[in-house]
Amino acid sequence: MENETLKYLAELTARIKELPKGYISKKTIGGTVYYYHQWSESGSKQSRYIKNDEVEQLAKLIDERKELQAQIRALKKTPPKNSRRNEVNVMKCTLMHKRIPVASIELDDATGFIQKIGEIYAPEHLPVGIPIRHGIADRKALNEWWTDRSIPASRSGIREALETLEISNTKMLLIRCYGLSLSDQYWVKPERSNLSWDEINFFQHPFSDDIGDVLFGAPKKANKLNFSSPDNTSDGFLKKRWKIINGKRSLIKGGSNPFRQQPFNEVIASKIMERLGIPQVPYTLVWNKNAPYSVCEDFVDENTELIPAWRIMMTQKKNNNTSVYQHFVNCCEALGIKDAEPFLDRMITLDYIIANEDRHFNNFGALRNAETLEWIGMAPIYDSGSSLGYDKLPGQIRTGQEIGCKPFKNHHAEQLKLVRSFDWLDLSKLDDVEEIIKEVLSQDTDENYIDQNRIRAVTDSVKRRLQTLGQLVREYTNSRIQNETDTTEDDVEEDIAENYSPKMVF
Repeated sequence: MENETLKYLAELTARIKELPKGYISKKTIGGTVYYYHQWSESGSKQSRYIKNDEVEQLAKLIDERKELQAQIRALKKTPPKNSRRNEVNVMKCTLMHKRIPVASIELDDATGFIQKIGEIYAPEHLPVGIPIRHGIADRKALNEWWTDRSIPASRSGIREALETLEISNTKMLLIRCYGLSLSDQYWVKPERSNLSWDEINFFQHPFSDDIGDVLFGAPKKANKLNFSSPDNTSDGFLKKRWKIINGKRSLIKGGSNPFRQQPFNEVIASKIMERLGIPQVPYTLVWNKNAPYSVCEDFVDENTELIPAWRIMMTQKKNNNTSVYQHFVNCCEALGIKDAEPFLDRMITLDYIIANEDRHFNNFGALRNAETLEWIGMAPIYDSGSSLGYDKLPGQIRTGQEIGCKPFKNHHAEQLKLVRSFDWLDLSKLDDVEEIIKEVLSQDTDENYIDQNRIRAVTDSVKRRLQTLGQLVREYTNSRIQNETDTTEDDVEEDIAENYSPKMVF
C-alpha cells in the first residue's frame, strides 16, 4: 500500500482504540428497565450499568467503532496495483460548489472516504467550518462533513438495503451519485470527466426512484439500478426518501416503532407554528401500506443552500466559559447571519410547547446564496417529529418525566430561560390546540398506532405546558429575561441526533 493508505489506516486504528467495544443490553427488574454496557476483555466478559441518558451516546459510539472496523477490512482488501483506478485504488476528483471548482481530492474507492486533499482552488467556497492552515484544508474536518451528508449506518432498514444494493457502506452511495444533494450545491467531479452542474443537478433534472424504493424495503430490480438519486445523501435515522410530487421536490419520512408518531407530530408542529406566525416548513400526512408518513416540499432551490447549525458552530472554537447558546449566537454574528436570537426565541418556545427531544444542531440552520455566499437568514423550522412523547406510554406522557432536551440545555425549563423576548407570542391563538391535535392524531382511524388514550395524554400534556408557559410570560418581564446571564450550567455536552434503530440486545 502507498503511504497515504497506510497513514489513513493508522488514523482509523487510533480512532477505534478510543471507542467502546461490545453492545448494550437491557434487563427488566421489578417493572423497571436497566441498561448495561457489555464487552469482552482478555477473554473475560465485562458489564457495567449505564444511566438512561447515556444509552443514546454510547450506542452511537459503538456503531461508529463497527463502521470503522468495516472500513479497515475494506481497505486491506485493496486490489493489486494494476487496478483500473490507480495504484492506491483511489478516485481522483474535484470538489465542486455548483459550477465553481473548490479543491482537488482523492476518494478511497473501497470506503468512500477522502484520502487526500490536493490544491485548494477557491478556499472561500469550502464547506462552512472547514479550517485551512498554511494553505492546507483539514482532511479530518472535511471527512466529517462528507460523512454527515451520507446516510447514517444506524438508519432503520439500512443494513438490509445495503445488502440488496451489494454495497459495503453508505459512503459508497455518495460516490455513485457524485455527492449530489437537494440541501446544498456541493458535488464531486471525477478526473477527466465532462460532467457539468447544469447537466446533472437534482434541482432541475429528474432523478431515479430506485434507491428510494430499496430504502423503503422494495426488493432489488432485475434491471441495473440507477443510483442517480438524492436519497443517497439524505441524513437522519428515520426512513425517508425524495419524490417529485406535482413538480415539487418533496421529502417523505416515516416514524419509529412502536407508535410511528413522528409523521403526525410534524403536521401538529406545523399547524402550531402557523398559528403563532413562526416561519416553518408545512407538512402533510400520507399513508402507504397502512403506515403513516410526513411529506414536505424542499425549501432549498438551485440558488440557495442549507447550512446546518453544526457547521456554523465549527467556524469558531468554543471557549469553556461560553455557553453553547452564546457560542452559536457569536458564530452567527461573526458570519453576518442576521436575527439569530429572534429565531431562537421562537424555536425554543415551540420546542417547549411540543416537548421536542431531538432539536440537534443538524436539524436547524441558516440559508445562504450558493454563488455569492451571502447569508439570507435562518432557515424556516423543520424536523419537529421527535416530540409529544413520540416513544413513550400514555402514563409517561402525562407525567412529563424523562423528556430530553436539545440543543442548548438538557432540560426544557432551563432552555426556555434563554428566550430574550416573548413580545411576539400570542398564546390565545392556541386556545383550540386540543382540537388541532385531536384532528391530526385521529387520522389513524384504525388506531393501529395511536389510540384515544394516547391522544388524551398528548393533548393534556400540551395544555399543561401552555398553562406553564403563559404563567412564565406573565411573571417574567422582557427586561428581566434580557438581564439574565446565560451560563454553561445544564449545557448539552454532546449534541447528537436521536438514534431510532434497535440498540439493545435482549
